[in-house]
Amino acid sequence: MHILNLIRWKNLVLIIIAQVLIKFSLFEAFDIPTTLNTLGFWLLVITTLCIAAAGNIINDIYDVETDTINKPNKVIIGKQVSENLAYNLFFTLNITGIILGFFLAHSIDQGSLFAIFVIISLALYVYASYLKGTVLFGNILISFLVAMSIIIVAIFDLLPAITAQNRATQLTFFDIIFDYAIFAFLINLIREIVKDIQDVDGDYKAGMRTLPIVLGRARANKIAFIVSMIPIGAVIYFMVTYLYTQPIAIGYFLLFIIAPLIYATIKIFGAADNFHYKHISLVYKLVMLFGILSLLLYPLLIKTT
Repeated sequence: MHILNLIRWKNLVLIIIAQVLIKFSLFEAFDIPTTLNTLGFWLLVITTLCIAAAGNIINDIYDVETDTINKPNKVIIGKQVSENLAYNLFFTLNITGIILGFFLAHSIDQGSLFAIFVIISLALYVYASYLKGTVLFGNILISFLVAMSIIIVAIFDLLPAITAQNRATQLTFFDIIFDYAIFAFLINLIREIVKDIQDVDGDYKAGMRTLPIVLGRARANKIAFIVSMIPIGAVIYFMVTYLYTQPIAIGYFLLFIIAPLIYATIKIFGAADNFHYKHISLVYKLVMLFGILSLLLYPLLIKTT
């Protein structure tokens, strides 16, 4: 169980759900041309999970000092799992993910796509070892990598299958996935800022230069509040533009996406202690889950359009 907590299995489950729903609720449900067969798709999932799990491990290794201050009861490295074992798991998962990514890219005659996995692996290491302690750069990078876990399905499964005849259809589905990737980027960016505010004491003692340390907690809180309104506006625009004839979809988005986003924004405005920020972070994680699950609506949305 300690190993599962180290690799942050709950976050990995979200990746699995997102990639499976993209494949089967969008691509397979509408019988559009794709590149990956069932084996190839699961190879992509496993590759993504290996590299993401390795990134979570190296992040915890570098966070031991700050976590000892911010959340001492949740420190795993050095207590439940030795640092040596953690490093071995990090290298094993990384190497496994990169090797599988190499075979995956070449199995669809897209060898250059292998570079994506190498770049993501390096980016996760750079984030954990250096960029996490900088003003916004680390937040933006890790949010981009979260978005990549969604859009990578389209890169490997959708784009290589584009022909002159199906280009319009393929790009329509790619746009859908891209929209979800942007949503994931924004939600995770807000969570990262909120977590930096929550962890400001430990980060300060560790010599980090995160947003709340450089600008102060109050200013960072205002920035989080402003950023939190962007996904609200984006989802409302999406609803008004595409879902106005779909009452079930509108109801779902209002109840499970818009309402929690507004609630979290209000909570950010009045947040005063770590308990508030922890609660806000949980709300955004639930919004991410509900956003992913909304992919189940697409068979209804497109077939009734």
